[in-house]
Amino acid sequence: MSKYITTPIYYVNGEAHIGHAYTTFIADTMARYEKLKGEDTYFLTGTDEHGQKIEESAQKNSKPTQEFADEISATFKNLWDEFEISYDKFIRTTDESHKKGVQRAFEVMYAKGDIYKDFYEGHYCVSCETFFTETQLVDGEFCPDCGRSTNIVKEESYFFRLSKYENALLKHYEENPDFILPRSRANEVINFVKGGLRDLSVTRTSFTWGVGMPESIKDDKHVMYVWLDALMNYITALGYGTTEENMRYWPASVQFVGKDILRFHAIYWPAFLMSLDLPLPKHIGAHGWWTRDGEKMSKSKGNVISPKQVADVYGTENLRYFMLREVPFGQDGDFSQRAFIDRINSELSNDLGNLLNRIIGMSGKYSDFEIDSVDVLKYHKKEIDAMNVVLDSLDAFMQNFQTHRYLEELWKLFSIGNKAIEEHAPWVKMKDDKKDEALATVALVANILAKASLMLHAIMPNTTNTIADALNFAISHESYNELIVEKKLLKLFNIKPVPPLFPRVEEPLMAEAPLAQPNITKESVKAAEQSLCEDDNLIEIGQFFQTSLKVGTVIKAEEVEKSKKLLKLQVDLGEEKLRQVVAGIREFYSAESLINTQVCVVANLKPAKLMGMVSEGMLLAAKDEDGLCLIRPEKPKKVGTPIG
Repeated sequence: MSKYITTPIYYVNGEAHIGHAYTTFIADTMARYEKLKGEDTYFLTGTDEHGQKIEESAQKNSKPTQEFADEISATFKNLWDEFEISYDKFIRTTDESHKKGVQRAFEVMYAKGDIYKDFYEGHYCVSCETFFTETQLVDGEFCPDCGRSTNIVKEESYFFRLSKYENALLKHYEENPDFILPRSRANEVINFVKGGLRDLSVTRTSFTWGVGMPESIKDDKHVMYVWLDALMNYITALGYGTTEENMRYWPASVQFVGKDILRFHAIYWPAFLMSLDLPLPKHIGAHGWWTRDGEKMSKSKGNVISPKQVADVYGTENLRYFMLREVPFGQDGDFSQRAFIDRINSELSNDLGNLLNRIIGMSGKYSDFEIDSVDVLKYHKKEIDAMNVVLDSLDAFMQNFQTHRYLEELWKLFSIGNKAIEEHAPWVKMKDDKKDEALATVALVANILAKASLMLHAIMPNTTNTIADALNFAISHESYNELIVEKKLLKLFNIKPVPPLFPRVEEPLMAEAPLAQPNITKESVKAAEQSLCEDDNLIEIGQFFQTSLKVGTVIKAEEVEKSKKLLKLQVDLGEEKLRQVVAGIREFYSAESLINTQVCVVANLKPAKLMGMVSEGMLLAAKDEDGLCLIRPEKPKKVGTPIG
């Protein structure tokens, strides 16, 4: 049975960030895992390069649009190549074969009557390439997805009869409850469809950077809407509309997407496929977003994480392990260097790396590096049985994309190995002239490491190849069958010494994200003013309104023990309960002086932890060479009064 695994194609309006890396890592892991099991697997990734936003970005950079798209697309491909992503095809929507496939799909849907021409008038968001109804807008103007201003656009358009497929979609969701994973994401999609689907505008005349109309439809002023164009990549990559050479891989086993584009993949995409009389993908896997130290990443905060920067200092495979271990699939994850370092030191260095070093050392001392499994079952049937229980449980976690549970369960193998060494103490057995028992324990651990490295291979391929080489076998489908499926043990071999796989990390290796309480200096103000003059940091009014600023009254304040900077405040914002805000202002204000005074609070920040305490907001303050002062209302205001 063939397997087809896809990432979304990444939009070329900026370089890859940590969220792109996470999607690609999990898809790459699934593809490697299926290939190791012997499945005929095809893995697709690539870039989305059409639309008004790309055309405008190219103009701002004074470059031809194709040249601009080429440059950004290359940054993604080069990074994935550097990360050794095992894709079978890297598709670009500017590929000629893709354009032909999209045009063929348009012809099929048009001939079926699912595409028709009409006029569209509505609120259009250039950033999201999407029309919205007035009821969907924020304050009658701003995009509900990105917060930017929308424009009233009236233009001739071809429409896809999305409304025709409303009942068919709902029926599919009901009959295939695992179509959207995790299942918790399905309700938002189902409710959206139940609210009624409007026909979808699928062409534009207001810009030219897109796939042109098929020759059979003489209408050169139209180009394809970016979402019709982009979604078709999953089948044009297999040859739809051209060679058809790899269409045997369709339908996809799983299509990984971020939760922000789930609607397009779980509603528009299956409706398009129904119109083309093609089967729907087995699963749409929607993952969450990544924050940094509890805060949403943004360029203005300077806390956006570059996956290349992290990989350069911590290692690509350590990054893969951390991201796939840290967060349950579908939930938001937080990137913290401290959490990352803890996993490197505790799980990778202590549990895995140290276990390999121990048996290399013992085998060198007791048997000139020779390891023989002949007596393992005789002395360690209990450990072998426990190991097999773990191994048998793993596949279900991977099939549900729960890599965090997969790794959590897999790590039990190293606990079995470390416990066996402590319990059976080979060094004592050697002194008691029980060499066979001592060597059996060493061989037990070697087998645990061999089987664990096979199951860890999809996540840490280079690391596990090093372990396998030390244990004198090659990671392959054949060794997977022999050691995992057939549950055989390693044959007589000589282990090879290797340097420590995971050197301990004592201190963070990258600069930390900015503190929640900004340090405003003359230099930073001057730099900001210069940047604003160059239009680098200008934001739309909609972006500003995404921040909720409120007046609050400090009801209680106390110093935080073991901190010279922090105060813990209980602030009344007119809500049912007080908000706890932990602020770095102790050097400038005493706790007593703040009680019953008013402050300005950023009220919609994601809660963050400071010294183990949850902070549910941030105080507005200004700081220069004369010190820090809180921003306060000129006159007392009702608690909860919005600022803006």
